[in-house]
Amino acid sequence: MVDVLGLVETRLRMAFGEPDARAAVTFLGAERIEVLRFRDGELLRYVTLGMSRAPMNDPVTVVADPVRGPRAELVLTLRGGRGADTDKVLRPLAVLAASPQVEGVVVTPGNSLDVGEPLWPGAAFSAVLVAEPGGLVEDLELDDPMDPVRFFPLLPMTANEAAWKRVRGAGALQERWLQAGTDLRDPLRAGVALTDFG
Repeated sequence: MVDVLGLVETRLRMAFGEPDARAAVTFLGAERIEVLRFRDGELLRYVTLGMSRAPMNDPVTVVADPVRGPRAELVLTLRGGRGADTDKVLRPLAVLAASPQVEGVVVTPGNSLDVGEPLWPGAAFSAVLVAEPGGLVEDLELDDPMDPVRFFPLLPMTANEAAWKRVRGAGALQERWLQAGTDLRDPLRAGVALTDFG
C-alpha cells in the first residue's frame, strides 16, 4: 500500500521547507485532515494534508473506486503581519478538504467552494476560487493506476465576487482581478470593482 500522505508531505517540504505549525481536524464520517503552515518571508502558506488520501469520486457513481480518480490538496497563500488572524483559517480549510469525502464534491479548477462563514475572524471572504495547479507545487505522480496528486491554489472571494463569478465565469473574474491589480494574498483587501471599466 502506497503511503500517499507521506509522499505528499515530502513534496510539500521540498517546495516550501519545514512547516512551522500544523493542526488536525476530524469530522464525523471523514478521515482526519491536517493543515500545515509554511512561512516564506511575509507569506504564510496553509496547505491541507489528508484530502489526497483517497481519490475524489463523482457522487452519482454507485461504487466509489478506491484507487482511480483525481487526488488533490489545497494551498492558500496570504500575507502575514496585516493584523488579520489568518491562523483561524485552519478549520475552514479542513472543511473544504473534507468535502470530497463528506459531500462527494470533485474539486477542479474554476470551482467555487464556500464555507458559509468568514474564512477567519473579520474576513470579507467566505468562498474561494480554485485556481490551476502546478505553479507553486508540481503534481505528485503516483504508481499506476493511481492518478497524480494535484495541489490547487485557493483564491479568496468576497460574496459579490463569488456571485459575479457564477454569472460571468472564473476566467472573467480572474481577468477583472488582473486588470485591477488586485493583491489576492492580502487578507484585508476590499472586493474588486465589478462594474464595467471605462
